[in-house]
Amino acid sequence: MNQPDPQRASPEALLDQARQEGRGRLRVFMGAAPGVGKTYAMLQAARAAKADVVIGVVETHGRQETQDLAEGIEVLPRKSILYRGRLVPEFDLEAALARRPGLLLVDEYAHSNVPGSRHPKRWQDVDELLDAGIDVWTTLNVQHVESLNDVVQRITGVRVRETVPDAAFQDAHEIVLVDLPPDELLKRLAEGKVYVQDTATRAVQSFFKPSNLLALRELALRRVAARVDSDLVARMQGGAIEGPWAAGERIMVCVGPDGSATRVVREAKRLADLTGGSWFAVSVEQPGRTIDAQGRRRIAEAVRLAESLGGEVRQLVAADLAGELLRFARFQNVTQIVIGQARAGRFRALFGRTLADALVKSGNGIAVHVLTSDSRQAEPVRLALPALGSWRGYLVAALGVAAVVLVGTWIERFVALPNISMLFLMAVLVPAIRFGIWPAVFASFLSFLAYNYFFINPVRTFTVARPHELLALGIFLIVAVLTSAIAGRAREQADAAIVRMRATRRLYEFTRKLSALADEKALVEGAVAEIGAMLDRSVVILRDGRNGLVPAAAVPAGNRLDTASLTAARWAFEHDEPAGADTGTLPSVPWLFLPLRQQERRIGVIGIEVEPSGEPLDGEMRTLLDALAGQASIALDRAGLAREMTDVRMAAETERVRNILLASISHDFRTPLASVLGAASSLLDYGERMSAAERQDLLAQVRDEAEHLDGMVRNLLSMTRLEAGALDLRKDWVDLEEVLNRVVAVARRRGATQRFTLQVQAGLPLVFADQNLLGQALGNVVGNAIRHAGPAANVVVAARQEGSAVQVSITDDGPGIDPALLPHVFEKFARAAQGSADGGEGSGLGLAIAKGIIEAHGGAVQAQGSVENGRGARIVMTLPIGERD
Repeated sequence: MNQPDPQRASPEALLDQARQEGRGRLRVFMGAAPGVGKTYAMLQAARAAKADVVIGVVETHGRQETQDLAEGIEVLPRKSILYRGRLVPEFDLEAALARRPGLLLVDEYAHSNVPGSRHPKRWQDVDELLDAGIDVWTTLNVQHVESLNDVVQRITGVRVRETVPDAAFQDAHEIVLVDLPPDELLKRLAEGKVYVQDTATRAVQSFFKPSNLLALRELALRRVAARVDSDLVARMQGGAIEGPWAAGERIMVCVGPDGSATRVVREAKRLADLTGGSWFAVSVEQPGRTIDAQGRRRIAEAVRLAESLGGEVRQLVAADLAGELLRFARFQNVTQIVIGQARAGRFRALFGRTLADALVKSGNGIAVHVLTSDSRQAEPVRLALPALGSWRGYLVAALGVAAVVLVGTWIERFVALPNISMLFLMAVLVPAIRFGIWPAVFASFLSFLAYNYFFINPVRTFTVARPHELLALGIFLIVAVLTSAIAGRAREQADAAIVRMRATRRLYEFTRKLSALADEKALVEGAVAEIGAMLDRSVVILRDGRNGLVPAAAVPAGNRLDTASLTAARWAFEHDEPAGADTGTLPSVPWLFLPLRQQERRIGVIGIEVEPSGEPLDGEMRTLLDALAGQASIALDRAGLAREMTDVRMAAETERVRNILLASISHDFRTPLASVLGAASSLLDYGERMSAAERQDLLAQVRDEAEHLDGMVRNLLSMTRLEAGALDLRKDWVDLEEVLNRVVAVARRRGATQRFTLQVQAGLPLVFADQNLLGQALGNVVGNAIRHAGPAANVVVAARQEGSAVQVSITDDGPGIDPALLPHVFEKFARAAQGSADGGEGSGLGLAIAKGIIEAHGGAVQAQGSVENGRGARIVMTLPIGERD
């Protein structure tokens, strides 16, 4: 037997060690029940520790000996949180993070924090402290471990509400068991060292019964022992140490294609329960060894049974079956191996070449359990013989042998060959390489006969005259058959490698195609199409919706599931386990459903149709299906994350726009409001002492500023409608000259000091547009020119016909538009730099609204940064003349 590969450290163990770098260490003082002395033991160990020890929170429960131990150790003040009308003192996480002690004592790991705290649970506070690199010691009772909660309730009749997830418990670097025999604990209880007298009496009658304490003590011991065993395996794998170290029992069952596969799994489970150890179910695939369909079904059934019984399933690939099993056993610190003994064939029984013998011979330090059975009922393992192949292979073999006979006869006329049998080996190799084993074996026997008949004296007979030629003929037959078998096996292995390569390539292509899809709907449709094409079966994906599972995509399209199939799909989704055909749940359903997961939550199921009369999914196809389902889940997870990132990005952009808008509005509204308030206050306070002209001037100022505010509000409303696509156009025939005159008049009335020139083409046609919105757009452009061109600028407002459209331009001779701003001038909140005519104080919405209104009319807007000699700016708007609908 070949020796296994040199032991290597487990990558998973090394990665786990790397993840712990920079993280604080957690020590948990664990007990079976309250009062065993966990806090006392923690304080005692803290006093002996040579570290910067700080008490974050320690509950002494009035026990004087515990209080005495806490004396002299720095204590962080509690933080008071108002809850239901009173202040409740709680652990101050922020103060602990700021203090950063070398060692922090945080009692009662499973404690629930008062609402309003940073975390709802204290174990979450501890996790944040560990992430910050702070070492923490804490205490915990076994009944607070989440996975044992139901067990404790059945034992004691009490439901413990405060629990710690098993994952948080497993993160502990050290578990210290604080144990006390039940008699001593009851004595402490009677002396009032755990509860006051009345409470202690009730506790003895309920929770603190001797039988309960014994059961809880066993639970705690087993839990700590299991944790120690897992730590031992992790250290062995991380340090590349070979086992077994029989510190705890670990059992491995070998699953094969024989009839005892399920029996050995049940035996391994029974043995694991008796010893309290963990167990593995291992199957090994041997390259070049083909197992028949019945054997594959047996392996699949045994694997499903092992999974249902809580075993850890592993699938290995190796040519050396016994060597790989022993290598895995040593790597996982397996102490016992369970294997069934199928009835061997006569040849194997003669030479004792069984797997059990090989394991017993080389499994030093590992106990091997061989499950025997009645030899009359046991079935030998049958390998699936290679297919006989097509008639073409046998024809090629016969023609090859005939060709060798002709060539050999022709050569012997000129050259006396000492051994012409070498030529016949060529006739054997060609069909072996091309058509497989059986045509090559046929060529071997045919070559044997042809060699004897044509080339061994006396020729033309099958008689052999000399003994050495008989020996040569026998050796030739053996060599030819062995050569054909080796060449045929090499071809079969090459074919198997090609099949695996194609499967790998299909998986790669599947992943690549899914990675190119970002939309979840397209991704689901692409996934079912690809999986259906690869497996040549009907496929459906059901997603979790408001009304339960609903079909998201199916191949062929319109595939319907009956009530039983939908029930299986719901069960697979709710229990996160496969259901349907070839499973232990609703196996009569003609669909196999696998759950799809997205990070820590289920998002749906994928279903593969398995007809009862059709060929079931074999192990290789099931493995491919699991890989495809996993890739589909990852792709959906990626699409979901992309959608969430888009939502976050949009929310951030919305928040940025909101902040800009609020800043702009707060400034732009403040100036006119101040003018309105000032004018109104002057009128109220001094109105009787003012002249009529002064009052009229103040009222006009109030009116102008109110109109200014009204314009800004209309701009904001228009921007909102534009973005929502809800701009309501009330079109009618509009005289552009009249609109332009009104816009210029409003600008002058509001105090514009620029010189305006109106140039309107004679006979300019009417345009079919919304007069109010068009006036708002033109007013925004003119207002923009007034703000940016300067108080002494010239503003030219021109309109002329261009074919079936009217072109309106507003030109000024101000400083122009900054080239860096020009491409963004029509975007929201695009504002001029400081130092421009308006000081950069505009809201940046005017031109964006004008562009939206013009485009809503079917027109276009463009800007020119300079008009003449590097100065001036021009905004050109083109409007279709339009016609009635």
